[in-house]
Amino acid sequence: MEPGENQLRVLVLGSGTSVGVPTIGCGCDVCTSTDPRDNRLRPSIVFQYGGHTVLVDTTPDFRQQALRFGLRRLDAILFTHSHADHILGLDDVRPYNFRQQEPIPIHAAEDTMDAIQNVFRYAFREDEVKTHIPKLNPVRLSGEPFELFGRTVTPVPLMHGKNPIFGYRIGPVAYLTDHSEIPDSSLALLHDLDVLFLDALRHKPHPTHSTVERSLKHVEKLRPKRAFFTHIAHDLSHARTESLLPAHVRLAYDGLEFTLDLAQAL
Repeated sequence: MEPGENQLRVLVLGSGTSVGVPTIGCGCDVCTSTDPRDNRLRPSIVFQYGGHTVLVDTTPDFRQQALRFGLRRLDAILFTHSHADHILGLDDVRPYNFRQQEPIPIHAAEDTMDAIQNVFRYAFREDEVKTHIPKLNPVRLSGEPFELFGRTVTPVPLMHGKNPIFGYRIGPVAYLTDHSEIPDSSLALLHDLDVLFLDALRHKPHPTHSTVERSLKHVEKLRPKRAFFTHIAHDLSHARTESLLPAHVRLAYDGLEFTLDLAQAL
């Protein structure tokens, strides 16, 4: 069901790490789990409002995600960074081009856009191409907030190991994936949230990702009404991990969705 005029629908397309869960060749308890929440595609999310659908990242699983969740429109894409698990499904936007008969705006930081245009060089050729290629309108982000279909989108600078990347805030929801550190200046952008998504790869420390424990500290500091952890490895069982979390902190899962009333939230 489409959200109303002053509503924001959020849909998690994928909640897994870069290799997904189950992991190829693994027979651990999570990879063989019968709990569907332990089956995690690569990390992505959709915001729907005002009749528009805004996607964050095009994972290698994007075609499967779009079919599974019935995404009939795609009006814009926000890219967090250029790692393979976040961009390699970009070619699969072509059916939206066919139906919508217009280019799709893609928004990214300068270095991320450079990488996308290098990997998908054929999609950005200026000469006539006699085959079907993605029709894209690249928009390079400076880091300043910008308007998208009548709503403000705020890029949230993060550190993914040594690499600066973006998370995004739209209204009362912020989506932060693939971060090992949230700079103090970015924490200031994350107050008064209804919902906060945070990277929480596993319990064991990782050089480029947050842990469950570190993300819980961010929740305590920022005090969103609800928080969801995402980009989850096969180290974490959904049911067991949630049983140890505070009631307002849950693990995201593929297909998680909720709708917020923007008139009240803002």
